[in-house]
Amino acid sequence: MAGPVSGGAQAGDEAMAAALAAMEPSFPGATPRLEGICREFLAWLRHERRASAHTVLAYGRDVAAFVAFLSAHRGAEVDDGMMAAAGLADLRAWLASRHGAGLAAASNARALSAVKALHRWAARQGIWENLAATGFRGPRLPRGLPRPLDATDAAAALEGAGAMSEEPWIAARDTAVLALLYGCGLRIGEALGLDRAALPLGDVLRVSGKGRKQREVPVLALVREAVGEYARLCPHPARPRGPLFLGARGGRLRPEIVQARLRQLRAALGLPEHATPHALRHSFATHLLAAGADLRAIQELLGHASLATTQRYTGIDAARLLEVYDKAHPRARAGATEG
Repeated sequence: MAGPVSGGAQAGDEAMAAALAAMEPSFPGATPRLEGICREFLAWLRHERRASAHTVLAYGRDVAAFVAFLSAHRGAEVDDGMMAAAGLADLRAWLASRHGAGLAAASNARALSAVKALHRWAARQGIWENLAATGFRGPRLPRGLPRPLDATDAAAALEGAGAMSEEPWIAARDTAVLALLYGCGLRIGEALGLDRAALPLGDVLRVSGKGRKQREVPVLALVREAVGEYARLCPHPARPRGPLFLGARGGRLRPEIVQARLRQLRAALGLPEHATPHALRHSFATHLLAAGADLRAIQELLGHASLATTQRYTGIDAARLLEVYDKAHPRARAGATEG
């Protein structure tokens, strides 16, 4: 097993996240006015939508790539008038150029989402309106099944988190966060968005999910104990209106730090590559379903707006059952040999 991670590494992760948030993309091929508009859009994402630094950077790169393509495609600098006039042929040509450059379908879908988001924002601000762009639908991506951890790996991740830092309070913090993801099915943003006022945890926790929709989730005793232990050890002043989970320097803990901790756990414990914070949430749903929980109840616990989203977990369970059948059922084995 790998050795513990020092507080210095933790501070380094936070410094990297701060530097990432400060980076700004350039917009070659854009007029100064359009560049200013694009920067206003990114500022809106960061401050109004509270998008992560990674999301803002990705959207900035994608918008800049579209502007650069449009400039080369039209042979002129791109202004807001040209953005308003960009049609379906322009968007299809841009996506075709990305596909030809070997960019993955998921990357192209995200890039299209970024450009459409810019157009929608510009329309709301009264800067320009482009119905062709906002209504354009790119190629549909095949949706893969969520990849949960089995119960043994999920338990190993929770137990191993406490050994990954020399600082007892940071070890307790990481254990508490992972316990909320697996024990309550929270998204990482939901867990890290909790404030100190949520303490002490009771039998039920009220969570603010996507679209600021509220839901209540039951809290297991082991989750309450993990969060309580972290709160007891945390050396920073307790502010009721302040964040519950803190970074090494006292600011709100960032998702990148939790993701980095899971990478360290994968290496130290030999966990599968899909062992991520979101995989713990998937595991929560899949293990409940395998134990006979009602799909509607799981939908409520996860905060899914549509039952169709939750129903993806039935595919995981069916795959697991088929695997068990193929390995264990006498007729399955007989069929394989008689084939």
